[in-house]
Amino acid sequence: MDFKMQILEGIPNNIPAQKKYALDINHAPKRKEILNNQEKKLALQNALRYFEPKDHAALLPEFLDELNTYGRIYMYRYRPDYKIYARPVDDYPGKSIQAKAIMHMIHNNLDHKVAQHPHELITYGGNGAVFQNWAQYRLVMKYLAEMSNEQTLVINSGHPLGLFPSHSNAPRVVVTNGMVIPNYSKPDDWEKFNALGVSQYGQMTAGSYMYIGPQGIVHGTTITVLNGLRMVAKKFNLSTGAKLGKGSLFVTSGLGGMSGAQPKAGNIAGCITVCAEVNPKAVEVRHSQGWVDEVVKDIKSLILKVRKAKEEKKIISFAYEGNVVEVWEEFDKENIHIDLGSDQTSLHNPWSGGYYPVGLSFEESNQLMAKNPGEFQTKVQESLRRHAEAINNHSKKGTYFFDYGNAFLLEASRAGAKVHRDKSGNLVAASEAINKEEFAYPSYVQDIMGPMCFDYGFGPFRWVCASGKPEDLEKTDLIATNVLNKLKESSPVEIQQQMQDNIKWIKEAQQNNLVVGSQARILYADAIGRIEIAKAFNDAIAKGEIGPVVLGRDHHDVSGTDSPYRETSNIYDGSKFTADMAIQNVIGDAFRGATWVSIHNGGGVGWGEVINGGFGMLLEGDEASEKRLRSMLHWDVNNGITRRSWARNKGAMFAIKRAMEIEPKLKVTIPNLVKEEYFKDLDI
Repeated sequence: MDFKMQILEGIPNNIPAQKKYALDINHAPKRKEILNNQEKKLALQNALRYFEPKDHAALLPEFLDELNTYGRIYMYRYRPDYKIYARPVDDYPGKSIQAKAIMHMIHNNLDHKVAQHPHELITYGGNGAVFQNWAQYRLVMKYLAEMSNEQTLVINSGHPLGLFPSHSNAPRVVVTNGMVIPNYSKPDDWEKFNALGVSQYGQMTAGSYMYIGPQGIVHGTTITVLNGLRMVAKKFNLSTGAKLGKGSLFVTSGLGGMSGAQPKAGNIAGCITVCAEVNPKAVEVRHSQGWVDEVVKDIKSLILKVRKAKEEKKIISFAYEGNVVEVWEEFDKENIHIDLGSDQTSLHNPWSGGYYPVGLSFEESNQLMAKNPGEFQTKVQESLRRHAEAINNHSKKGTYFFDYGNAFLLEASRAGAKVHRDKSGNLVAASEAINKEEFAYPSYVQDIMGPMCFDYGFGPFRWVCASGKPEDLEKTDLIATNVLNKLKESSPVEIQQQMQDNIKWIKEAQQNNLVVGSQARILYADAIGRIEIAKAFNDAIAKGEIGPVVLGRDHHDVSGTDSPYRETSNIYDGSKFTADMAIQNVIGDAFRGATWVSIHNGGGVGWGEVINGGFGMLLEGDEASEKRLRSMLHWDVNNGITRRSWARNKGAMFAIKRAMEIEPKLKVTIPNLVKEEYFKDLDI
């Protein structure tokens, strides 16, 4: 049976042959025992409802074995025989090119080169899933192959609810992930609902099919590291040449799906990067892909290599195959100065493989988290306290440390680490803090991405060449460069630095070998930039110069996400714990022309900690595509700028006033500022 027929087959009528458990790829760790016997029965009933009654007796013991062995029912037997990767859009069966584009994006998320745990349908972050099981995957692909532009596919946490009549301007797919009742949004709730097969953690771009590999974060990471180095130079009143780049040291951890971008970003920013990772396979993958220069397995050897690189002012990245706590502690003992420090372990998922405690090997940790989750949790919290203490020591020596939005400070605080300040400014645990919700260290959004990018409307705009042709990507890079150069000429001084950084980025994109999986690109752009670049792509498609293009963005953007410890951490009017913006964003995208939309609970900082929404839009080179892109992209960005302006963020107030001057139909409520002097004599 050929590829197209297998897609159209959906769930096979006859039970396929058993698949061998592959040992040459990364697998998700066994999930903790969370279900009682009655709940296990319910999980099995839920799984078997995808199959004909004639197959239940044969599948039941197998699914029970999966549940007992892995903590989930993945239905490994139903993995397709064909290779999964982002094929040219025309290679997919179907009546709708929009649906074919979505299949292209789903396959990119599950490509073995891209996905963290491909056989468990997990793209990144340890638990960021596209689907819960292979039956869901098969049904979704079949529905997409059958649907027309007069239908919409509804997907609930990986489960295809079905095709519903709609219209050509409606989204082809609407996705929700993990949208549970708020009081049932704790980590153990996710474990239970996921084991039952009724909910999943879609991360940010995993469950919305917009993940493009480590490149998806490398531009934002580059901006963060680059501006972090600029802040260090300014703080110590050093010349840019003395501190910015060569000879500067950036220490962090994680070489997974998103964190794997860090060493590449460090190279682009021009510094020395040390990135620790406990998973040998993750180290091997990133090194083989050219995302990190050198692998070091011994801490003493690492110290020597870093000293030498500092002396030579060398631009190089090291993957330390070991625990990052060892790096922080040993560098402290050896008095190796760290300019920038952060962490990108998956601490949104601390008890199930998102963070590995120092003192245990990777294998020992995996065994302990399954056999004795309570003890594993204790070890993780002990490690977090040591981790934070070492960072505090470096901070006193002048290191600029920032939380990378992975819930590091949040979980360190919960573990009792000294990551807060008391009235005298001393580093203390939350119990002694003047404000338990305020950390001693900023998030990167508070100091860098928020005021420099998000407030002005700049965020991670993405596009994917659905033809799969590298030459199409090269042409789109050139188109985007030309558009940005033209826009820069008339851009106000407030955003000249952002424009220049973006032009430099896109000009150098090809030589930095950023592509893993689909022919995709990311570029930080504002609403005007996104609209003009998209229009130029659409015109090129109409002329036959390139094939169709999928537009999207990371949920980590100006307006798609409400996350009080990351995306909206620089909102200071008390509304950072509200999620109106994310919900309004996805509703607005849906009726303004998005090809598909998604809304998730969780992502980046954890289940119950964030609501985030995303979209995908196919450009087909016609007038309808231009109308959709102008309407939707304008809203998608300005919705967030408006919220940030209302929070009295200076850059956002400037940006939304400029937006209203450009678009007369846009009228938003501007805050009136209250003078501080009025509060002097008040007894509050």
